[in-house]
Amino acid sequence: TEYNCTMVNHPEFEKAGKQPGLQVWRIENMDLVPVPKNLHGGFYAGDTYLILNTIKQNSGNLQYDLHFWIGDACSMDESGAAAIFTVQMDDFLGGKPIQYREVQGYESKTFVGYFKSGLKYMQGGVASGFKHVASGEVNVKRVLHVSGRRVVRAIEVPVSWDSFNKGDCFILDFGQEIYQWCGSKCNQFERLKATSVSKDIRDNERCGRAKLLVCEEGSENEKMLAMLGPKPELPDAQTEDTKTDASNRKSAKLYTVSNASGGMSVTLVADENPFSQSALQSTDCFILDHGSNGKIFVWKGKEANKEERSAGMKAAEDFISKMGYPKHTEVQIIPENGETPLFKQFFKFWCDTDQTKGMGQAYVPNKIAKIKKVPFDATSLHKSEAMAAQHGMVDDGKGEKKVNIWLIEGSDKVPVDPSIHGQFFGGDSYIILYSYKHGGRQGQIIYIWQGEESSQDEKGASAILAAQLDTELGGSPVQVRVIQGKEPPHLMSIFGGQPMVVHKGGTSRKGGQSQASAVRLFQMRANPAGHTRAVEVDAVASSLNSNDAFVLVTASGSMLWLGHGTSNAEKTGAKKLGSILGVDLSEISEGTEGDDFWSALGGKAEYRTSERLKNKIDTHPPRLFACSNKTGQFLVSFHMTQEDLAPDDVMILDTWDQVFVWIGNEANEDEKSEAVTSAAKYIESDPASRDKRTPIVTVKQGFEPPTFTGWFLGWDHDFWSSNPLERAMVVFNDSHHFSLHLLQHRVLTFREILNQGNFRYSISLLTLFGVVLLGDSDFSTVTIWPRTALKSLCTSFADHGPLFLAV
Repeated sequence: TEYNCTMVNHPEFEKAGKQPGLQVWRIENMDLVPVPKNLHGGFYAGDTYLILNTIKQNSGNLQYDLHFWIGDACSMDESGAAAIFTVQMDDFLGGKPIQYREVQGYESKTFVGYFKSGLKYMQGGVASGFKHVASGEVNVKRVLHVSGRRVVRAIEVPVSWDSFNKGDCFILDFGQEIYQWCGSKCNQFERLKATSVSKDIRDNERCGRAKLLVCEEGSENEKMLAMLGPKPELPDAQTEDTKTDASNRKSAKLYTVSNASGGMSVTLVADENPFSQSALQSTDCFILDHGSNGKIFVWKGKEANKEERSAGMKAAEDFISKMGYPKHTEVQIIPENGETPLFKQFFKFWCDTDQTKGMGQAYVPNKIAKIKKVPFDATSLHKSEAMAAQHGMVDDGKGEKKVNIWLIEGSDKVPVDPSIHGQFFGGDSYIILYSYKHGGRQGQIIYIWQGEESSQDEKGASAILAAQLDTELGGSPVQVRVIQGKEPPHLMSIFGGQPMVVHKGGTSRKGGQSQASAVRLFQMRANPAGHTRAVEVDAVASSLNSNDAFVLVTASGSMLWLGHGTSNAEKTGAKKLGSILGVDLSEISEGTEGDDFWSALGGKAEYRTSERLKNKIDTHPPRLFACSNKTGQFLVSFHMTQEDLAPDDVMILDTWDQVFVWIGNEANEDEKSEAVTSAAKYIESDPASRDKRTPIVTVKQGFEPPTFTGWFLGWDHDFWSSNPLERAMVVFNDSHHFSLHLLQHRVLTFREILNQGNFRYSISLLTLFGVVLLGDSDFSTVTIWPRTALKSLCTSFADHGPLFLAV
């Protein structure tokens, strides 16, 4: 398809991207027509759409994600028109948007994340006379098939029992009545998702003027049978997901795109990732081929010619055809300096143009703009889960009880003498038990520390003994696997103000110590709380780093080397290390070294002098994956909520410095036993060639530490104390449900609401989000629902302005 993309100022462009939020347009007779906000998420299969998501960054700038969606039954002309409008809107917005091509049934995770209630596919389109209309007077008869564990899709199917099966949920929509039919073999998760779709139809398409009813298979009423006919024997569940090979995440290739020869051509630049960022030249456009995993990225250099930049989508489609990839392969078009985390992961080191060094903080565009950095403050750590998560600190390291440490000897664990707590030897493996309290909640952590020179038998025994200890403690502790050299910040803080010392080799067993080297070099580094860790490194000059302090121990004397970027905490920690090692230290500042210093290190050599980058959250934002043997797929969620954690699955939360494995209570035994192995495979298959020593933290549902919960906005510790499905199903028994639409269009007395017996909205949150309560009333009789149950409502209030409830 040739795209004629002459710049046109369409009236709808003037309204695009002015404020944060989602905008949707349908292509109608080659024109852009906005879709009402309460009908977002519904798509006609015969049409094409433009979707623009605008995010306000911390800097105040606006970031754009621009999608064009192609229905299964749309015409080539409509598809071409959507592509043209996409390029024109991209030009109108200054080339800033990241462009996505979306194909019905194969949408990107970014796209489906906008529609938490799921996607609805309707038959027909503009050509058939179907319009997006919001009305409570709709008289329809249709059946929607609800499917998908992660991505919920409600697909309009023929009104016939032939469309049904026992393993899924279906919605029978009569307009004024909406029936949710649950197959005899569907699970709780599928029921919950179907409930979400049913509520969305009632509240948005019907403006709250429809009755919700639930029907179990075998309990169909006369109205349903009149619509569908006599019920035959139904087939079992369909299998919707296919397993994918995790190794596909690893393989990618990089091509340059050029029209220098008169026609568009692609040339291979690199056939193995991770790539070097320097391979991307501003004067060209590039294709990053990840087609083996269903994705193609087009990178537009800011100095590439206009024809190359405008032809990015066509180049991607031609490339997909040439490589024989499926037509539904995902396409992202990315402008220079607007790279997404998914794109950056294919590069060994990525440095953004506005990325600050040292103590500065810069914001880099990404999909989780709502992750706000929280500076460390020990006095308020116990109240802030976000602070705990971002700094890896469940508490200040003081704990509730004394720290217990065991050394692994053979197949047993032996208590370590408290006098050497905090010293770890590379030839050993250890188990550390730590108890803490955060926000009134008790917690325990089992650290499994494995030395590089520890035997495989001891490493295996440490994992087994830790699991036994976990069982003895009722299964509530968080387990953290720590490989030598990758100690997390909190582990550094639990040794009573003394530095954690990691010896390169040797053992702490009685009589087992080997002779220490004649020359030893320890690198000292502090965490945000000021706690320090000393790691023994190779005693050569190239091990030095201007950001840190180093302790050099020799037979003739010991020295404290202070790099230009050394903090006071690191200097203090280094002096304490001298006391632990029993040596007197003479101070040397970087640049004033004598010959004896360089001689002890084997001579001068180059070492790192660049400042350490501080904005980790921007460079490597947290990501949530489902890791299941039901589908074998890793599905990314950038807009993480607590509801995304499925109790019947194992999930992976990747915060870069460590990887959390969250185990749902209803996950099957194979998933539970393979959880840590799955996390290790995930790290190994990361396109960015991650450090295989990255700590893996095992977390069980209901016992999440603040270092985990702090990554989720509005975590509710009581969320799983009641069944989410039972909470959701309340609306099916509530004939007096007040929708947002009704509250906006009618003044209700407070007593009138209370008399219905199911007032679902928190007074404090309604007040915060623009609801003004007039008069006095006894609020003690109001049922306050969990915060998570109110989030979608609050978002809606924020969008629609103030409401007034009269008492």
